[in-house]
Amino acid sequence: GWPDTPIGWSDVAALATSEEGWAGYGYPEWGSFKLGHTHPNFSNSGIISVIAEADAGAGKQRGLTMDDLQQPEVQAFMAEVESSIIHYGKSTGFFAHRMFDRGPSYLSAAVMYENLVAAQESKRIAGESLQLPVVAIYPKEGTFWSNHPYIVLNAPWVTDEQREAAEIFEAYLLDKPQQMRAIEYGFRPADPSIALTSPLDVQHGVDPLQPQTVLEVPSADVVVGIQELWAQRAKKPVDLVVVLDVSGSMRGETIAAARNSLIQFIGFLDDRDRLQIILFSDEMVTLTPLSPLGEKREDVIRRVSGITEQGDTRLYDAVEMAYEELQQNGDSKHIRAIVALSDGMD
Repeated sequence: GWPDTPIGWSDVAALATSEEGWAGYGYPEWGSFKLGHTHPNFSNSGIISVIAEADAGAGKQRGLTMDDLQQPEVQAFMAEVESSIIHYGKSTGFFAHRMFDRGPSYLSAAVMYENLVAAQESKRIAGESLQLPVVAIYPKEGTFWSNHPYIVLNAPWVTDEQREAAEIFEAYLLDKPQQMRAIEYGFRPADPSIALTSPLDVQHGVDPLQPQTVLEVPSADVVVGIQELWAQRAKKPVDLVVVLDVSGSMRGETIAAARNSLIQFIGFLDDRDRLQIILFSDEMVTLTPLSPLGEKREDVIRRVSGITEQGDTRLYDAVEMAYEELQQNGDSKHIRAIVALSDGMD
């Protein structure tokens, strides 16, 4: 119904959990709904996403509390939205680039900044992109301003000359020519008296009259509580199979680097994520089966620390084995992925 009907997180939750997917809206050729947002521990847009989900679940625009986060309906709502996630990442620009390059086969929607939509539509209008048009949807429940603050630090090591230079640069940034240049790149000016012009217009997928509702940033303890709730209850789990080359060519520093990298990688996984590790050389050996990491984390790290190298490189067989394992034992409601670590050819 957009643009005549406002769209929000509640519509995303309904579409994410619908068995019909886009077919329920008359577009079966679009398949399932696929959402992307960055990881809230690493990215500003990621934390904005999960705070907005919590607000929408609680039916609030401001005053979100720790008690709200304990409500089953809030937790269930966040889990419903997150069920349509294809994967998480560190960079909003990464999602934008992949989404604009591959179109709706990769992502139906992503949480990103307005300027990225304007930039993509500028490319499409100029004939530099053949993808479908994209539009900015401002959730009916509200959204955030993501600002870029300029601060002159009040610190004893800031000299008078540095402070004066910073003030001169601030005045330069706020001068109208520079504010107009910000608009050219799709950013809203800091000076509200400056009228918005192209590409911040409907022709470039942007609504200059939005947002109508601006959400309040919660207190620090509530933000931390939302991150914990997301990780423990709402985040879409991962079924991950790691295929690790332990052939003779991996000897020395290479196998040591692989061990250390894998241990660090395991540290980024959550307890609810399911991990399988397949070692391969002449033969394939399952170091640990596909099961929740939380109950075996220390044991897996200990065993990875003792991996040694020998034999040849059966890379293709190992990857095929990992794929079959995910097909047979992976959960279709989880993110499913294979990571292959190898230094050579099959």
